[in-house]
Amino acid sequence: MTAAARREHERMEPARQMTPSAPRLDVAPMRVLVVDDDPGLRAEIAAYLAANGFAAETASNASTMDCALAETRFDVVVLDVMMPGEDGLSICRRLAHHGAPAIIIMSAMGDEVDRVVGLELGADDYLAKPASPRELLARVRAVLRRRGQAGETLDRRARRYQFAGFALDPVRRRLTAPGGMVVLLTRAEMLLLVALLDAEGGALTRDQLLDGVGIDGLDSFDRAIDVQVSRLRRKLGDSEDQVVIRTVRGVGYRLAAPVLRF
Repeated sequence: MTAAARREHERMEPARQMTPSAPRLDVAPMRVLVVDDDPGLRAEIAAYLAANGFAAETASNASTMDCALAETRFDVVVLDVMMPGEDGLSICRRLAHHGAPAIIIMSAMGDEVDRVVGLELGADDYLAKPASPRELLARVRAVLRRRGQAGETLDRRARRYQFAGFALDPVRRRLTAPGGMVVLLTRAEMLLLVALLDAEGGALTRDQLLDGVGIDGLDSFDRAIDVQVSRLRRKLGDSEDQVVIRTVRGVGYRLAAPVLRF
């Protein structure tokens, strides 16, 4: 090697060392199940998701969806509402429990009331038809990102809580009611409850709660956090006789019960 070639080799070597390594090929792709009775639409969506790095499968109704879920662990279910047999809202209600896949409802029923109902039943996001595959891809990525952040936030917590007769273990994602029954919470509900517990009775604004729960990108309408609070109140048995979460007019919400941490 000549002196000039050696100098050129030494000049280029740092650049080679800074070149990003090739992506790992042993990382399994996230899995998405598209449930829609329109064969053309579900094929188009699945093909677009697959082209963007997801493992996408399809189902035409609740029965084929149940078979797919029994055989494969999916990270996201994209769910139509108007389908023959069991409709999407009924499916969402039974799927939206702890440990279930993230649920994105995609429906022609895109009014605010319909979106609120979908959220109340446990959907992670609601996308009105017609929607482009590109927008759906962005929603899928956002839901997975929020769920990942939620899991990391909860897993970092070592403390447990007692309040109003309830016991909460955020690491195990377990809420036990005064009578000993386990209450199933979604990730958003769990993070919302932890945020209120950590506020030590102080009021949190809706924006603070949205940021803490990680659903700031979920919807553009103002009722998103109110829906989550309403669902959490029902699961806590909140009533006029026992107020657990109190509305602070003009501010947001606060926990009304004393909190013991251990």
